[in-house]
Amino acid sequence: MSYYMNNVVNALRVSLIGSSGIAVLLSGLLYFKQNEIIYPRNVPANARSLVPQPEEFHIPSHCADEVYIDTPDGEKLHAFHIRPANPARARNVTILMFHGNAGNIGYRLPIARVLHDELACSVLMVQYRGYGLSSGTPNEKGLNIDAQAGLDWIRNSQELRDTKVVVYGQSLGGAVGTGLVVRAQKEARENEKWKGQIAGMILENTFLSIKKMIPSAFPPARYLAPLCHQIWPTEEMLPKITDIPILFLSGLKDEIVPPSHMRTLYEICRSEPKVWHELPEGTHNDTVAEPGYFQAVDDFLRTYVCPTKGRRWPA
Repeated sequence: MSYYMNNVVNALRVSLIGSSGIAVLLSGLLYFKQNEIIYPRNVPANARSLVPQPEEFHIPSHCADEVYIDTPDGEKLHAFHIRPANPARARNVTILMFHGNAGNIGYRLPIARVLHDELACSVLMVQYRGYGLSSGTPNEKGLNIDAQAGLDWIRNSQELRDTKVVVYGQSLGGAVGTGLVVRAQKEARENEKWKGQIAGMILENTFLSIKKMIPSAFPPARYLAPLCHQIWPTEEMLPKITDIPILFLSGLKDEIVPPSHMRTLYEICRSEPKVWHELPEGTHNDTVAEPGYFQAVDDFLRTYVCPTKGRRWPA
């Protein structure tokens, strides 16, 4: 698995802000240009135009579809649908995958490679508006619409609509996924047909809120945090979720989102069962490459989501 994990690390590494002078400049721009700071969809260079393709990561063509998902407000979201490599042992699970705030979904294909090949799941990778080949401009309201559009695409897919959906979010994607699960839970209470569709959630290195992350991510801007209009209040949304298994994956050397944010989210989570798994050497972008990461995901799926299919990790 080292080949795939090295691809994960290389693809997700983004240069961190290295000088206090740049940080001070960002502080001054926080209110007027915060969308560009919070959603750096042009990082790294060419991220808007060059999206790596599944075949670059040895995902067979018959296992991968490139799709465009229409949103109700007129955007087109670029996405990949990745099927299990071996249908005979496939789990009846679709991972609805929401990425972090930089790059594009192509950089996360090595993760989908493991999920579809080793863990025998279907994967829908949704690329937010304004990222990669998706149209539009990102903001909190828009990304929430995008998340719902991804779930609705699964619901309308003859191939996937009867699968169990596990919402999987990394960093910002965890906040996106949490909001989606809250709304889906409300839908399920009002409409019996959606009951049980969301069968689990996986959160990796997710923050309490953007406002509470600013002091650690951009220390000179800590006094301007109240000006932040992109809130992403994960800590307010998460306690609204009940009766859905949740796996918390925390890199203890995360240099962007303090690990204490993840621990607090776990503590305030009211849903049961909830599972805590920490990766002692995991930083913000390479926690997924740490030993034990995918074993924790496999154990979670096997124990709480779909216990009868898929082989135990490692293969």
